[in-house]
Amino acid sequence: MKNFKSKLFNSCFVFLLLLLPVLSAAKPGLVIEITEGAEGALPIAVVPFKWTGSPAQQPQHNVGSIISNDLKRSGLFNPLEANKMLTRPSTGDEVDFRDWRTVAVENIVVGQVQPNGSGGYLVRFQLFDVYRGEQITGFSVPTTARHLRSTAHQIADIIYETLTGVSGAFNTRIAYVTSVNRGEKKNIALQIADADGYGPETIVESSEPIMSPAWSPDGKKLAYVSFENSKPSIFVQEVYTGRRVKVSSFKGINGAPAWSPDGRYLAMTLSKGGNPDIYVMNVNTRKLRQLTSHWGIDTEPAWSPDGKSIVFTSDRPGKPQIYRVAVTGGKAERLTFEGSYNARASYSPDGKNLVMVTRVNGHYRIGTLDLQNMRLNVLTNGSLDESPSFAPNGGMVIYATTTGGRAELSAVSFDGRVRQRLALQSGDVREPVWSPYTK
Repeated sequence: MKNFKSKLFNSCFVFLLLLLPVLSAAKPGLVIEITEGAEGALPIAVVPFKWTGSPAQQPQHNVGSIISNDLKRSGLFNPLEANKMLTRPSTGDEVDFRDWRTVAVENIVVGQVQPNGSGGYLVRFQLFDVYRGEQITGFSVPTTARHLRSTAHQIADIIYETLTGVSGAFNTRIAYVTSVNRGEKKNIALQIADADGYGPETIVESSEPIMSPAWSPDGKKLAYVSFENSKPSIFVQEVYTGRRVKVSSFKGINGAPAWSPDGRYLAMTLSKGGNPDIYVMNVNTRKLRQLTSHWGIDTEPAWSPDGKSIVFTSDRPGKPQIYRVAVTGGKAERLTFEGSYNARASYSPDGKNLVMVTRVNGHYRIGTLDLQNMRLNVLTNGSLDESPSFAPNGGMVIYATTTGGRAELSAVSFDGRVRQRLALQSGDVREPVWSPYTK
């Protein structure tokens, strides 16, 4: 048991080691490679958007290319390569639908980017059904140079939702921890980037471990564990101002912070009573309430979307399994029985499934548990996959994995058919967490 508890402690904290150098926005972020797409992906054409201003004013970012890449990354769309397009229309009036039927495209996106005041742009786009010859949607979106990429992601979200009926998640962000060797020491950083890996920004850096990042529901703050001064403490930091506060630094374990859906509370693992248990803290008052009390190790809490219950990992049955307890307290209910290891669970946005780490034939993989029929579905095939996090639309799961001795990120669709690899040029990257939708 002592050896096992040591292993589970590592699962709480060190099961997530960290990741790469401090990246500036000028350096490349995560490079995304689609390793497996869904069969029958919808053929679509995103025609390069026309720039209507002077060449000297042309924006740095290619709006049409960003939209096309977003749709391709979803695995549900198969954008036509630009060099295979017979024509390059930029407005609906210029579209000859016969050209696009010839290349078996079902939908086409056309658009323009034009100057709009000092440093501003106006982006226009139209989405057409090729076989019906009708416009499905279209908007004119004012933006700035700073927000041009975000505008392109917003347009991709509109197209995705229009054609699938599901909200897109392209205009969101991911947080992750990076680690790179600097001589005898490691430089560890908590970073955020766009969902497509662009524009990495460092939130905090240290020579000591940083782990367990968690987005607040409004996407404006990150809670995380830092081992500054060789002692684990939980911090809450504002993403855009850098202001941070230490909210928990008790003796022993301070780990695995998780925000409540309303942003008022943090669930966390504390061992201040001698044994690791789940506690709930009021973020404003710092008042603590102990939720579990058991001789086993209770860790890795995660809230249900309705805020009424919390799932957590516990070794109560002798091996780590997933339990659920009401936020008001009471007896914990065991949820997982298949396999000897299930840990690090969190809810899908609709609350119908859990994503978790499960052990299969000695390998740690990512699986989902349907909470209605309690069926476990294994999504990945790695040997050390960990730290899964749902996209806010529930369509993809991002997770950490080890490939060729390097720690990197991957993503897999909820049905397991679409796989992506998100790699850094140097260093290791782990502990990803997808941001919520933000206004």
